[in-house]
Amino acid sequence: MISSADFLKLPAQQHYLITSLCQRNSWKAEMKTSIVSTLLFLLTYSHAMERGRDYLKDKICQQFSTMGKEKFHALTLVLNSKKYCQATFEEVNSIVSEIVALAEKCCVEGASEDCYLTESSALSAKSCAENSPFPKLPGTAACCAQEGLARKLCLAALKHPPKEFMTYVEPQGDEVCEAFKKDPKEFTDRFLYQFSSDHSCTPLPLLLAYTNSYLSTVGSCCNQKQPSVCLLREALQKASLRTLMHLSNKACSRYAFLGQNKTRLSYLITLTQRSPNALLEDVLYLAEDASNLLSKCCDSLEGDCIQSELFAFTLKLCSKLSAHDQRVADCCSQHGNCTIYQCIDSLPWDKLPKSLDLTPTNHEAICGKGQQQEFDRMIFHFARTFTRAPEGILTLMNDAVQKVADMCCQAEDVRACFDAKNPEATADILEMLSKGAELCNDYTDHSFQEFKNRLRESYLKKFPTATEDAVSAQVEQRANFASICCHLNAPPSYCGMKAP
Repeated sequence: MISSADFLKLPAQQHYLITSLCQRNSWKAEMKTSIVSTLLFLLTYSHAMERGRDYLKDKICQQFSTMGKEKFHALTLVLNSKKYCQATFEEVNSIVSEIVALAEKCCVEGASEDCYLTESSALSAKSCAENSPFPKLPGTAACCAQEGLARKLCLAALKHPPKEFMTYVEPQGDEVCEAFKKDPKEFTDRFLYQFSSDHSCTPLPLLLAYTNSYLSTVGSCCNQKQPSVCLLREALQKASLRTLMHLSNKACSRYAFLGQNKTRLSYLITLTQRSPNALLEDVLYLAEDASNLLSKCCDSLEGDCIQSELFAFTLKLCSKLSAHDQRVADCCSQHGNCTIYQCIDSLPWDKLPKSLDLTPTNHEAICGKGQQQEFDRMIFHFARTFTRAPEGILTLMNDAVQKVADMCCQAEDVRACFDAKNPEATADILEMLSKGAELCNDYTDHSFQEFKNRLRESYLKKFPTATEDAVSAQVEQRANFASICCHLNAPPSYCGMKAP
């Protein structure tokens, strides 16, 4: 699909420093003569529509001239790898080559006035061709049914959803230098593609800081007598940056998939399941703050946005939860804000309570001015009752009750409507909550092999005449689900959470 050079807005940020959240003064990201050190640019089609002219041709050409071909190529590769994170290297590379070629042809002295418009239109047409080599996306056909500016803007808005599972495996030791020395450009391009597509939701300044630093390290270490020792030393020194990048990518991927409202709900559920003795008002405050943080920083071009905001959020986590959860208090006693946040974020959910309290929902409150507060109270209540139920089931519970409320709050007899519709809508979900909590409880408290053995025994009791193949298939299916979804912050799409 058409991208970057055809629809780019290029806000310049001449200098930025990435300060580590883990050790705020321990290092500064090297912004030397690397392929990604001078300028940041970000695709925005809405601003181009507002300007309504040539997709900021003059600015694109200015940046191309300032950065030079190689740096322009590298940033275009990073941006398109992020945008089309499900595409192959060949597909991404094909569009990057076209974009750079367009800039080379139309951003030089003597280029015709209509060069940019003509070439970008040809690129748009190529995107719509049956045999287009560019990334394949849903919605392309609808965009290609349009014409002119509308088609280009429509194509520019298309992008892949973020990956939920990493695919890039970083080569180690001598493998790195062997690949780098064999073909430095191929190594660089494939690294930028693989790493950027795996971390497509990492805030751009942070991603650029890491890829810049990594490639600079490889270029330096691979020319030394003991490259493996050098690479290991540098990796240890930059561990804080990599940790922050992974944490921010995980959080921003969740935000990209769920949106702000469902992200708030997600934090409400996971924080409650992690610390069920916490106060509702504290958990709500943290959930709201987390969703606002991600809304502010995930697409920000401010170099220190995610770092400074996450630093402040870590302090709030410790302030609100430590008094009610010894595990959080232990995390907060450690040194380094990134270490503290990572410790809290990796805490497993709390144990199931000894008794299940299924207090009914207050229908009057749901239909009053405090409807959102009542929904929050309900989810908080069920999350602390089913601390080990997969988040997706609690999300379904919230959606089901909201659907009933939308229907019954307009009824003549509100209570009668709720009495009739609510049990019908939530009975199956309550059963799912119980079974999900039981499954994840077993998974959490036993070794994986023991867990699978218990699944097999349970299934044979229910279906004593089942064939061995049927039993094995059911055990593997449930075990695979549990290994991925019986965790806090489980992958939202795979584990069944729905965006609004």
